[in-house]
Amino acid sequence: MMLVTLLPHRPGKGPELPLDPQRPRVHADCVSPNRFKGTADVPHDHHHHHIDPDAGDTRLIWAIVVNLGLTVAQIIGGVLSGSLALIADALHNLSDAAALVIAFMARKIARKSATANMTFGYGRAEVVAALINFTTLILLGVYLIYEAILRFFEPQEVAGWIVVIVAGIALVIDLVTAALTWAMAKDSVNIRAAFLHNLADAMGSVAVIIAGTLVLLFGWHIVDPLVTMGIAGYILWMSFSEIGGVIRILMLGSPKGIETDDILETLRAVDGVDDVHHAHLWQMQEHEAAIEAHIVVAEGRWHEADQIKARLKTALTHAGVTHSTLELECSKHACLDAQRIGHA
Repeated sequence: MMLVTLLPHRPGKGPELPLDPQRPRVHADCVSPNRFKGTADVPHDHHHHHIDPDAGDTRLIWAIVVNLGLTVAQIIGGVLSGSLALIADALHNLSDAAALVIAFMARKIARKSATANMTFGYGRAEVVAALINFTTLILLGVYLIYEAILRFFEPQEVAGWIVVIVAGIALVIDLVTAALTWAMAKDSVNIRAAFLHNLADAMGSVAVIIAGTLVLLFGWHIVDPLVTMGIAGYILWMSFSEIGGVIRILMLGSPKGIETDDILETLRAVDGVDDVHHAHLWQMQEHEAAIEAHIVVAEGRWHEADQIKARLKTALTHAGVTHSTLELECSKHACLDAQRIGHA
């Protein structure tokens, strides 16, 4: 979206024009030729990316169903074998299903249109969901390390082969869930957080199979906490590597991979631009960068405002910034001593 604000006339700077009293009064040197054609000096343009509203929803629903089914199976297996560990793992798997439900609901909310109270829309609902899921994963990783340390000093017996068998079934379900969400996880931090929940559970199943088998066959109890520590370390590494980007979006940080200084230099290099200040570059949503800035049009070039605007839009699009709000200033009325980035 492009927005131009024309600054009001200052006494003693030139003759006033007989404009409509409902329209802003501006200096004659700063009037665009379109002023007298009944059109705005610079029209509003919108650049939004839309995705298929139903894309991936069916896959997520199936992933939730199979995870809930696994939870029931693990509870039954835990009751039959008398294994409290299996019942505890069932509750953990229920948290995976909850993570998928959060991701699914966030996708639905993110598609809602902008309102008077939510003028930017609800696109960041998916980012909030990712923050919730990554935070719970970090807590899970810390808890696993705590449990692993305890088992170094107090090894626990594996409650028979049924635990290993049920863990094998859980691994199959985890792989099915991974297959359902993998493609979407590549492009969505929301789904990626839920996918990592599932991956952590799959690794837990592998740990139960390997450690349980080695303990039952050879009595190698130390394998269990060692594998658990490895899984916890991987969970924490992945979570911390992702959560920073999520927080960056929520804190209105500049988009990853786009340097603010480079963008400002790109704007300054546009023919007809004298200066750029009061710039804000941020990430509106996961895949949408935005900028707002004041653009000072070079002296004697105000009549080219439309053409300069078009060149600015093209330059920003090529730089990966698809949403822009630019206030064009006539060189005679440019802000004095304005800071380059941000505003006082």
